[in-house]
Amino acid sequence: MSLQTLIMDEIKTAMRAKDTVALEALRAIKSEMLLAATSSGSKEELTEDDEIKLLQRLVKTRKESARIFTEQNRPDLAEPELAQVAVIEKFLPAQLSEEEVEAVIAKIIAETGASGIASMGKVMGLASAQLGGTAEGKTISAIVKKLLV
Repeated sequence: MSLQTLIMDEIKTAMRAKDTVALEALRAIKSEMLLAATSSGSKEELTEDDEIKLLQRLVKTRKESARIFTEQNRPDLAEPELAQVAVIEKFLPAQLSEEEVEAVIAKIIAETGASGIASMGKVMGLASAQLGGTAEGKTISAIVKKLLV
């Protein structure tokens, strides 16, 4: 089943359950998917990788908003953002632990013979392609820096 069909089914379920937080998160996903599909110069359909990147971007923005609200002592605004993160993350592939990501990156470094921070771009490109939607770019970057320095 495509992500778009799955989202539509979940929207119907959330409407029946009167779950406003889930409904808001699901509508945001649907909106972003429509915008990406209709943007100028785009393909007709989103690929699975495009969908994962879109979902990761939505999670990232909500986590950042929640962090800002928490810093400003506004837990009433942070809680709905974090609840939406939980809804959106259901559609993402399972995230790897830092140890698993580190093992994959160490293998890439060994295969490419990369050494020093100058090789970071090459390792990041390969790691991002291989890990896809299973790890955040921030985590990948931090581990690559740690292993190359």
